Amino acid sequence: MKSDHQTLALLLFSAFVAVTLAITTWVSRNRHGSAEEFYAGGRLFSPMENGFAIAGDYMSAASFLGISGLIALFGYDGMLYSVGFLVAWLVVLFLVAELVRNCGRFTLADVVAARMSERPVRIAAGTSSVTVSVLYLVAQMVGAGSLVALLLGGTGEAAQTWTVIGVGALMVIYVSLGGMRATTWIQIVKAVMLLGGTIALTLLVLVRFHGNFDQLLLTAAERSGHGEKFLAPGLKYGENWTARLDFISLGLALVLGTAGLPHILSRFYTVPTARAARRSVVWSIGLIGGFYLMTIVLGFGAAAIVGPEAVRGSNAAGNTAVPLLALDLGGGADSTGGTVLFAIVAAVAFATILAVVAGITLASSASVAHDLYASLRRRNAEPRSEVAVARVAAVGIGVVAIALGLLARDLNVAFLVGLAFAVAASANLPVLLYSLFWRGFTTRGAVWAVYGGLIPAIALVLLSPVVSGSPESLFPGVDFQYFPLQNPGLVSIPLGFIAGWLGTVTSTEVADEAKHAETEVRSLTGAGAA
Repeated sequence: MKSDHQTLALLLFSAFVAVTLAITTWVSRNRHGSAEEFYAGGRLFSPMENGFAIAGDYMSAASFLGISGLIALFGYDGMLYSVGFLVAWLVVLFLVAELVRNCGRFTLADVVAARMSERPVRIAAGTSSVTVSVLYLVAQMVGAGSLVALLLGGTGEAAQTWTVIGVGALMVIYVSLGGMRATTWIQIVKAVMLLGGTIALTLLVLVRFHGNFDQLLLTAAERSGHGEKFLAPGLKYGENWTARLDFISLGLALVLGTAGLPHILSRFYTVPTARAARRSVVWSIGLIGGFYLMTIVLGFGAAAIVGPEAVRGSNAAGNTAVPLLALDLGGGADSTGGTVLFAIVAAVAFATILAVVAGITLASSASVAHDLYASLRRRNAEPRSEVAVARVAAVGIGVVAIALGLLARDLNVAFLVGLAFAVAASANLPVLLYSLFWRGFTTRGAVWAVYGGLIPAIALVLLSPVVSGSPESLFPGVDFQYFPLQNPGLVSIPLGFIAGWLGTVTSTEVADEAKHAETEVRSLTGAGAA
């Protein structure tokens, strides 16, 4: 990219970073160091504020960069991500949001441990939460690297490497200093910026085609080189039975995975009541729904205006489709409008990545401190001690995410998030639903449900084409591919539910009816909720 693109975009990057660091610094001066303040922001946010924060937490680099890129490259099949990410919120609204807010305090493990033996359950749930969070973080790191590589004209791997390291350092600062309150305000600012930028781009695409969406689709199909197949199912997931099963597996993971994401579940604890949690989800569904409808326009717009070959030439996974679209809509690479619009979109995408990684890092460090540390060290760790451990954990998680992000730099970010969703749906969702709705569920069932979904999901990914056996794999030079599907959800999600059932029916433990009754009353009425 030209130097004026670089300069303007870097200035906008710097402005957003400066604003968010100012928010973090201000919040850190007004905190009192309690666990409730660090993990839940004092539970002081309104439903609208929390709804915007949830939307800001959820609309990640996978949404803005990855989904639009997949639609630009594969047409109809790329839309699965938009539909799956949106439909997933109905599961969250009707099954999870209110009950989780009533039953827990800070993490997923709080809900399960309310009626189980705490130590084994917290260790299992904490391990699963950290694993899902790290996988999700990797996608954001890859998005950051792709964006800056485009901005700097693909000047080599050094730019991507330092970008990933810089994002990791910033997320550690946000979480360590500001906790949930600073992270929430960063997400609100980011949600407003992202929605504003997306609305502007969508309108410019529609204006280019005089508001004729049919003409947009026909042009996209013509430029794709696939003709009408571009607008029909099967271009990416219809070649053979393996691809079709992968399509089903991915759909299951996307629809069921959101309800098991630690950084989304933790947002329900930042409001004062369960009713506020439910209203937060309604706000977020409206915002997220509008956003995902616009990603469809942007994806087909990139195919029609930029062309799949140009998108693929810039980034093989399609992660740079939207910035390239903005450059063209603004008047081209040599125009002032193109420069300004490209820089704004690049800055919005970078802001998106920073806000999302802050939320994920906070959730995972809370799991380390509140679940793993408190369980392994002593039963009731001091709140200030927990917060200190959470800050240290944020550093460790950041280092791991940076390393994996550098390794997976050539994969599509939406695809990487699909893997995180599969692990969340396999390990976290079964234990959560069983705990909330099965009276006879036991500690062994809870532990088996987590590990029975987590271990197969990770193992199947390691044995899949994602890691080895094809030119697009992480390790293309080796082949230990024994599982044909790229997404493990079709196998690992049922295994998580079966393991939880099997662990319960083979357990000699008698479910505590009194604890279940107490949990049921609290989950449905909110009586006694923290």
